[in-house]
Amino acid sequence: MRTVVHFEIIGRDPARLREFYAALFGWNAEDAPVAPEVSEETSYGFISPPVPDQAAAGGIGGGENFAPHTIFYVGVDDVEQSLALAEKLGGRRVMGPARNTDGAVVVGHFTDPEGNLIGVAGSH
Repeated sequence: MRTVVHFEIIGRDPARLREFYAALFGWNAEDAPVAPEVSEETSYGFISPPVPDQAAAGGIGGGENFAPHTIFYVGVDDVEQSLALAEKLGGRRVMGPARNTDGAVVVGHFTDPEGNLIGVAGSH
């Protein structure tokens, strides 16, 4: 089994994206070396995981009425609060909060200021 070990959010205004995610999730993107095919060298920041070597869970799903896309979910305490903060910071709510069928997980989707689709998930 392969696990998710890294994600990237690439946009035309990296400084704005860094500020957005720092305010929304507390992510501190430290300057780091990068391949020039990925980003301008002076515009790339690496976000260290809070627990080294911890893998993220994944899933495969969808259906005829779902547009193909790639997304990652960030765990939050309150999905509604996170979606509202994303909007306040210049993002746009796309979906949610929505509870899964067994009621245990609440999710939401938003786009960041560059239009990247991001998910948030929590218990409420």
